[in-house]
Amino acid sequence: MSEKRDYRDTVFLPKTDFPMKAGLPQKEPGIAARWESDGLYQQLRDARADREKFIFHDGPPYANGDMHIGHALNHTLKDMVCRTQNLLGRNAPYVPGWDCHGLPIEWKVEEQYRKKKLDKKAVPANEFRAECRAYAQHWVDVQREQLKRLGIMADWDNPYLTMQFDSEATIVAELMKFAEAGNLYRGSKPVMWSPVEETALAEAEVEYEDITSTQIDVAFEITESPIEELVGAHAVIWTTTPWTIPVNQAIAYGPEIEYQLCWFRGEEAEQLPEWLRWGKFLIATDLVSAFLSRIHKHSGLPCLELEHKPMIKGSELAGTVARHPMHHLGGFYAKPRPFLPGDFVTTDSGTGLVHMSPDHGEDDFLLCRKHGIEPVFAVMADGRYRDDWEWLGAGDVDADGKERRRSVINKPFNSPEGPICSDLREAGGLLSASDDYQHSYPHSWRSKAKVIYRCTPQWFVPMDKPLGAPEVPVLRQGQDERGGEQAADTPSAQPEPVEGHALPSTLRSRALQAIADTRFVPEKGRNRIGSMVEGRPDWVLSRQRAWGVPITLFVKNGTGEYLQDADVNARVIAAVREEGVDAWDEARKAEFLGSAHNPDDYEMVTDILDVWFDSGCTHAFVLESGRWPDMQWPADLYLEGSDQHRGWFQSSLLESCATRGRAPFDQILTHGFTMASDGRKMSKSLGNTIDPLKVMEQYGADIIRLWALSVDFTEDHRIGDEILKGVGDQYRKLRNTFRYLLGALDGFVGDMGDAGEIPELERYVLALLADLDGKLRKAVEDYDFNAYTRLLVDFCNEDLSAFYFDIRKDSLYCDGPDSVRRNAYRTVLDILFHALVRYAAPVLVFTAEEVWSTRYPDGGSVHLLEWPAVPGVTADGAKWDKLRALREDVMEAIEPLRREKVIRSGLEADVIVPADAVPEGFSDDDLAELFITASVTRSDSADVTVTRTSENKCGRCWRLLPSVTEDGDLCDRCEPVVAQLDAAR
Repeated sequence: MSEKRDYRDTVFLPKTDFPMKAGLPQKEPGIAARWESDGLYQQLRDARADREKFIFHDGPPYANGDMHIGHALNHTLKDMVCRTQNLLGRNAPYVPGWDCHGLPIEWKVEEQYRKKKLDKKAVPANEFRAECRAYAQHWVDVQREQLKRLGIMADWDNPYLTMQFDSEATIVAELMKFAEAGNLYRGSKPVMWSPVEETALAEAEVEYEDITSTQIDVAFEITESPIEELVGAHAVIWTTTPWTIPVNQAIAYGPEIEYQLCWFRGEEAEQLPEWLRWGKFLIATDLVSAFLSRIHKHSGLPCLELEHKPMIKGSELAGTVARHPMHHLGGFYAKPRPFLPGDFVTTDSGTGLVHMSPDHGEDDFLLCRKHGIEPVFAVMADGRYRDDWEWLGAGDVDADGKERRRSVINKPFNSPEGPICSDLREAGGLLSASDDYQHSYPHSWRSKAKVIYRCTPQWFVPMDKPLGAPEVPVLRQGQDERGGEQAADTPSAQPEPVEGHALPSTLRSRALQAIADTRFVPEKGRNRIGSMVEGRPDWVLSRQRAWGVPITLFVKNGTGEYLQDADVNARVIAAVREEGVDAWDEARKAEFLGSAHNPDDYEMVTDILDVWFDSGCTHAFVLESGRWPDMQWPADLYLEGSDQHRGWFQSSLLESCATRGRAPFDQILTHGFTMASDGRKMSKSLGNTIDPLKVMEQYGADIIRLWALSVDFTEDHRIGDEILKGVGDQYRKLRNTFRYLLGALDGFVGDMGDAGEIPELERYVLALLADLDGKLRKAVEDYDFNAYTRLLVDFCNEDLSAFYFDIRKDSLYCDGPDSVRRNAYRTVLDILFHALVRYAAPVLVFTAEEVWSTRYPDGGSVHLLEWPAVPGVTADGAKWDKLRALREDVMEAIEPLRREKVIRSGLEADVIVPADAVPEGFSDDDLAELFITASVTRSDSADVTVTRTSENKCGRCWRLLPSVTEDGDLCDRCEPVVAQLDAAR
């Protein structure tokens, strides 16, 4: 037997310089640098300048600290929105921004002071603000570079910052719109207050944690009552905030609740103090057993019995009066404590009687004010009682002369052994005290310290007062009228009326209407923000801090009314625009007021604005100012985490509804939180955090992006090392798809011609591509990026790599250069390449650029391209589904023989398939080609059977065919191809 020729040099193997090993951490920074030097973002803006606009408005993250994994997911989603909209041919600018004012940054600067043992109060305010500004700018610059590294394409050279002077001036101008319309008031109400940070907090600045508190039962002796038996008895109240007892002013009862007198009986009662032994106690009937349980835990006495008399209905308690357990101190404590009817009193817990401290509770405040009882402002900003307070003030010292006063959030201060409980016990008012009540309690999200409700004078926006601004019509979603040409500090242009839609008159009703008019993705966001707006109190605008936009109001001495003068406001706005927030200075009081007002008659407000008001105004200075010509008002989309339903979404909604009559957005898209791989919240203390900067160093930014766009981001989702390894495997399959396409298309210049003449397999694949194209478009419009990525990955893996490429590789490698089938295949590959590289570009931004530039080194950036125009080819999908199912059965039947080494591959298999399983239109030779086997025949059997073929193997294509006379010879397809190639040499 003669030696057979080696035909490897006649096989058309794919050829490309595109490496399988990605090396993303090394390549990506260079690609990003090229984008920046080429001005890619501006190139895209110029290319889309005359197109339909899609306006995404970026919610500002705080400028403090490195980017974390939540930032990475959030900005990847935002980038995906803008990139896909640009890909569709729209003009979708991305103006990034940062929130630079407020407590998070101020707190960090104070931490630096504390480390240096410096007192912030000793530093001039303007110097302190300068340090805050510098701190914020530092982290803006750091985060900007980190987000560039993530591949976020945005206007990085011109971001918006809330601390820019123009921004600060616009925030002031927006505040003045509220003031000039009469939509501000100063009042005293209990607000969330941080004694550690000494400022009011917004709900969005508060987080809840489980804690264990001291619970106490306190007896208030009844001194007057229309029910004679009650006089001399004790009303029992229960609380988990002992520190509020020193500020108690009344007792609330439920008018419909039934109460009963109880007393101690039995031999064990002899061990009690005399007043307890013979005392009677008023408690809600339904809560007596719970009260008994607490008394037993406190004293060990189990024998509490009930008075066998008719129940007392709550409404009968009207006119009852008690006295404070510390009444012997005189003054405030000697005043009567009236019983007041409260609809909020329940029998869920406690005693059915609620002690009222109007300084420290919303219900308390409203009920007491209704009955002429005002707050006493006993607790200072730092959480301690006032110096002159009769009980636990500055003069209240222990036997050693040490002050007993502490912050009201101090745990020992509230403990059963602390001064409050000790004094109550000594006064005969403490029935029980135990440090074992577990519940959820609000904490400052910044300092992690407990917060309290504290009544202080604050500035509010009313939610239920008719708005002072002229009523304007509601602009419904989908209309084209916008306020893009409007200057940010002038009244907003009003939209045209919409027939049948009158604008609600209060801020609450107007906001609820705007929520109804907004598209929410996912839809559950509508109810979430709707319930929050429906039940929220008036908006507290003021904060008692230094780093922020001042509440630029002048208050008239004596009347407390703020000045409403457009000329004064204009001077203030101009000064802030020129010098920033430092312009609001007492030294300029006369300058601002002008000749029309006497400076001695007015007080300058020193509070700053809630930082949420700052960010709530970003739509005004980003969308309306003209500084970013591509932007316009309102935005098509706001996108943030679901926590922003009570944060930025809500503050933007309220600010815009009050000043413009509608929301500044048409759509809201929210994402969940990123959890550790085991589903737990990430925590440095648990060691389960994932640092995106380290992930980019190890895997590359495209891996983070692929992860972010593969998870169901609308819910809480997970990340971890094993998850990232899985994403890496997914990425390698996608990269291999592009590598195959590039290699197979090496030197390609052909065209398949009339689509109607192409092979049926190519028609089917083009039909699959057309179907994919439609689904991807829908996913973009639905912001369903999880589906978008999954569709793309599945198409590449299942329809191309495992099916189409697998079948046609024989044709690619071994058909002649002029083969219609091979040329049709490569033409379809070219169509696939142009479609897939565009589809993948918003997801794998660096890899898609690498793929594109490998094939078209001088072809510009892939990110300037538009959505592909794919052929509108159709195919009989049901027929091909049936065939692919049969193909799977054949491959499954071959596998045992391959495992047992009867055959090495399907090319050595003769296959018999059920005749009724074969769709019409396929010959046995077609099936052998599609199944990649030696032969296929049909039978009436219901089973697929496989045997080893007896045919010889072609020395070039390795197929085992009847036309091959002996192993190593050429088949009837390869012989003329080789002859043609030999002749051309």
